[in-house]
Amino acid sequence: MKPTMLKTAFTVVLAGLSSYFGMLTQPLLVLFFAMVLDYLTGMTKAYIFSQLSSRIGVKGILKKLCYMAMVAVGAAVDYLLHGALKQAGIDLHIELFCGLLVTVWLIINELISVLENLAAIGVPGFPRLNRLLSRLKSTVNEKEDEHDT
Repeated sequence: MKPTMLKTAFTVVLAGLSSYFGMLTQPLLVLFFAMVLDYLTGMTKAYIFSQLSSRIGVKGILKKLCYMAMVAVGAAVDYLLHGALKQAGIDLHIELFCGLLVTVWLIINELISVLENLAAIGVPGFPRLNRLLSRLKSTVNEKEDEHDT
């Protein structure tokens, strides 16, 4: 396949996904890259400590796929709530709240995991970044609790 055709196909697919997911596109891309980074740092850690295992690697990939299923469930809940509220004549001007909340929470968890992997490998850490991510995670959890009550 020619590089031009490949670029065109890639652009069309991304444009279609962006149109379909709307405002959830950018957080999903960040989540995807955070998951890839977490997987790579986890594999690096396993290699350094001589713990490489294809079974554990496949388990990690399946776990990441389940994360995407979680985002899909959140987006489906948003879709159902939006439709139900619209039928009831209520417009809250909120789209993709559950899907976005799940995505942000997963991104934060993935970034924390990347930092843990890097610390285990021996990369010098930046304590303020760890605290910031932990604070973000607790803030997201608090906001989730507020909306549950």
